[in-house]
Amino acid sequence: MRVSSTDMQNKFGKYLKFAEAGEEIIVTKNGRDVAKLTAFAGEDDDPFLKEEAARYESGDWVTYEEFLELTEMAEQHFELIDGVVYNLASPSYKHQQAVNELHGTFYLWFKGKPCTPLTSPFDITLMKSKMNTCVVQPDLVVICDKDQINERGKYMGTPELAVEVLSPSTRSKDLIRKLELYRKCGVKEYWIVDPMKEQVTVFTLTDGEIADVTYYSKPGNQYAESQLYEGLRVSLQDLFA
Repeated sequence: MRVSSTDMQNKFGKYLKFAEAGEEIIVTKNGRDVAKLTAFAGEDDDPFLKEEAARYESGDWVTYEEFLELTEMAEQHFELIDGVVYNLASPSYKHQQAVNELHGTFYLWFKGKPCTPLTSPFDITLMKSKMNTCVVQPDLVVICDKDQINERGKYMGTPELAVEVLSPSTRSKDLIRKLELYRKCGVKEYWIVDPMKEQVTVFTLTDGEIADVTYYSKPGNQYAESQLYEGLRVSLQDLFA
């Protein structure tokens, strides 16, 4: 992203958070590029070999308004959970293969029905509390309240179902932070897909609590099935091919 030297001076801490999360910040003065703020890369860092979810948690809380202002200029994709900014780096082949298989199955099942499955990058804005608005981009969501899409084309509702495909660097965030977020904000079903273990975990969420947890894995199960939508199921053989 490009920012003026004045903005950089006034909001250095906020821009530093995004630089730490992987965004390159170009500083301009009188219309010219004069400086660059970027994350330090150690000798062992290889951005091409690892799927990174960089996290910057030092300093003050990033508000929803600050997040919107900064990401509007950003070239990468970010999430905001509990005031912490996460970089959504490019996924691995295995991760994306699983997402494609899930979306293909979901798309065919929901075709002609009121609800619609959508894949990332697609912002989901959830108000965890009055002072804590989070923005996430699940790998796949099912939305049924299309009246919650505002005049700018932004979805401001709550998905019925969310799916996250795990990566080594996102396990903690997806298993703990997002589960808590979805539970508290009214998502009814949450799928966690683990390509390494070849397992799908389906959480049924009711009234802010985990009502049920069902595990599906090879070779014991042929399909992973939704508890919310009867008949919606995904072949584990195809999912983890």
